[in-house]
Amino acid sequence: MSSIAIIDLGSNSARLVIAKIIEGGYFTVVDELKEPVRLAQDMDTDGFLRPLRMSQTIKTLRTFRALYESHKVDEVLAFATAAVRRARNQKSFVDDVQNACGIKLQVISQEEEAMLVYYGVINSLDVPKGLIVDIGGGSVKIIHYNRRVMIAQDTLPFGAVTLSERFSDHSSPEESAVAIEAFVTEAIKKFDFLQALEPETQLIAVGGSVRNLGKISRKVKRYPLDMAHNYVIPFSELDTIYDTMKPLSAEKLLKIKGLSSARSDIFPAALSILSAIKNYISSKISTTELRISGAGLREGALFRYAHPSVMEKPISDILGHSIYTILNQFNINIPHAEHVFELSVQLYRQLKVLHKLPRSFVKVLRVACMLHDWGSSIKFYDHHKISMYLILKSNLYGIPQRDLITAAIVAGCHSRDTIETLDVSMYSSMLDEPTVEAIRKIGVILRIAESFDRSRSGMITNIICDILGDSVILKTKSQGGDCTLEIKDAMSAFGEFRKAFRKNLEIL
Repeated sequence: MSSIAIIDLGSNSARLVIAKIIEGGYFTVVDELKEPVRLAQDMDTDGFLRPLRMSQTIKTLRTFRALYESHKVDEVLAFATAAVRRARNQKSFVDDVQNACGIKLQVISQEEEAMLVYYGVINSLDVPKGLIVDIGGGSVKIIHYNRRVMIAQDTLPFGAVTLSERFSDHSSPEESAVAIEAFVTEAIKKFDFLQALEPETQLIAVGGSVRNLGKISRKVKRYPLDMAHNYVIPFSELDTIYDTMKPLSAEKLLKIKGLSSARSDIFPAALSILSAIKNYISSKISTTELRISGAGLREGALFRYAHPSVMEKPISDILGHSIYTILNQFNINIPHAEHVFELSVQLYRQLKVLHKLPRSFVKVLRVACMLHDWGSSIKFYDHHKISMYLILKSNLYGIPQRDLITAAIVAGCHSRDTIETLDVSMYSSMLDEPTVEAIRKIGVILRIAESFDRSRSGMITNIICDILGDSVILKTKSQGGDCTLEIKDAMSAFGEFRKAFRKNLEIL
C-alpha cells in the first residue's frame, strides 16, 4: 500500500491531504491540513503576488512538508491555481518555494484545474447532468456536463477574495453584494453553453465558501448529520440566507453560527457569485436546489492517481466503488458481504408484493448489507451498533444523505436490535412513518439473509418465497450439508418479521 500527499495551493487557502492508495483503484484520506494564505490579496493593482502573502505561504508549505514527511509518503503532488497562474512574478515565487520548502509546484492551466474538479465531482456524485460551479478566491470555474461527459468549461478571472476587494468601496454591504451580483451576471453572459442547459441539469457547487454555506444551513435547521458532501439546499433557502446576510456588517457576520471567522470577510462575495449564477440559469432548468460537493480538485487528483482510467471514463458504479474502498481498507469479509446482499435482493424482490417499496430502496439495502459487519473490525460485541455509527460517518459517495441515514439504521437492525431499541432519536426529523416502516421491513430482510450465511460458507444459495394466507414460507436451496444453524438463526427473526410484514414466518 503506497501513500501520496496532494497540495492544493489556491488563491485564498492552501490545503494538504494525505491518502493511502489501496490496490484495485481505491484510496482513503488519512490526514489533512488547511491554512488561509490569501495569495490573491492586493493582486489586482499590478498582478504581483505580495511579499507578505508569499512569505506566509512558504511558512505554510513548510508545515505541510513536516506533516507529510511524518507519514512517509511515497509521492507529493503540489498544484498551484489561479493566483499563481496569473502572477507576473510566478517564476520567482515557484523557485522560492522549491528552494525554501523542497516542494515543486505545478502551476496548472485553467483547463487542467477544471478537469481535476470534474474528476472529483463526477466520481463522487450520482448526478447524470450537472453544472459545476467552483468558487475560489481568485477565480470561478464553471463546468457543464451531460450524461456524465464534460460538454464545456470556462473560468471567470475573479473570485471571492478579489471581488471583495474590488467592491469594498461601496457605502453599505448590501450595495456591494448587489454590485457583485450584477458584475458576475454580466460576465457569465459570454458563456454560450449556459444557454443550452437541459431542464434536468442540477446546480452543483464546490469550494470552501460553499462548504461553509452548507454548515450554516445545517446549523439553522439543526440538521442531524454534519456532512458537507451531497448536502442539498433548496434555492428558496439559499435566497433566504443570502438576503439575511447581505446587509450585515463584518462584526455581525462574525456572530453567525457556522461561519468561519477566517472566511467571514469574503463569504458575502461568494454568496453573491453563487446567487448570480443561480438566478441566471434558474429559468433554464427545472431543478430548484443546490447540491454541494465535498469532493473537488484534491479528490479529483486522487481519483486520477489511484484509478487512472477515470481520465477516459468516469467510475460507472460510484456507490459500489465507495463501498469496496471501505471493504478493502478494513479487511471486511467481502464474499460474505456479497452473499448476504445477493440473498437479501432475492428476499426483497420476492416479498415486493408485501413490502411495496420502490426500487430506490435497493440502494439502501446494498449499503446496509455490504457494510453490516463493518463494526466487527473494531469489536464483535454490539458490532451492529458500531456498524450503524460508522456508516453514518462514512461520507459514502453516490448515495443521498437521507438514504445513508436509512441504510445505517437498517444495518443496526441486522442483529437483535430494532429501530425502537436503537438510539436514533437525533435523526427523527428525517424519519417519517413510511421510512420507519421501510426500515423495519428491510432490516428484517437483512437479518434473515445474514442468518442464511451464518457459517460464512455460502451454503444457502437460493430462496423461494411462498405467500400462503397469513404465512410466508421460505424454501432454501443449498449446496448440500447441514443448514440447521442458518435456519435456526433466521427463525429468531420471527417476531420482527411478523411485526414488519403482518405474516407468520416459516423456513424449510
